Amino acid sequence: MAYLNKCFLIGNLTRDPELRVTPKGTSIASFGLAINRQSKNADGSHADETTFVDIEAWGKQADLVAKYLGKGSPCMIEGRLKLDEWTDKTSGQKRHRLKVVLDNVQFLGSKRDGAPAEMRDGEQRQEQAPQQSQPMRGPSGNTPAVDEDVPF
Repeated sequence: MAYLNKCFLIGNLTRDPELRVTPKGTSIASFGLAINRQSKNADGSHADETTFVDIEAWGKQADLVAKYLGKGSPCMIEGRLKLDEWTDKTSGQKRHRLKVVLDNVQFLGSKRDGAPAEMRDGEQRQEQAPQQSQPMRGPSGNTPAVDEDVPF
């Protein structure tokens, strides 16, 4: 049986990322993400629900998060769920916490208001030439692929 542990979250950082380094030199960034959900109550009034999730980034992703994101920054997180378990030193009780280990992050805003993330800290933004999109080709190479050809 195949298993899948993947989640996508869009929200705002609840605090600046905390960057630390392991003895072997691997960067780890920890931060919180607030995900807002709006719904309507039975009486038609709006209800806001916020979910707070702990996020952990490793390696180069940790360095990027610490450099370009700060409290309030919007982003999309792609990652996997991980359950941390430990024994509380004071009470001796077994504790656990669910968090998301970041695989990929997409910056939806910047640390500084109004300035693109690429332009922070004196960096110059480099424009990329637009890429022309090519129509998808079918197996023969000369006919466009059609959605009906997809078996699902």
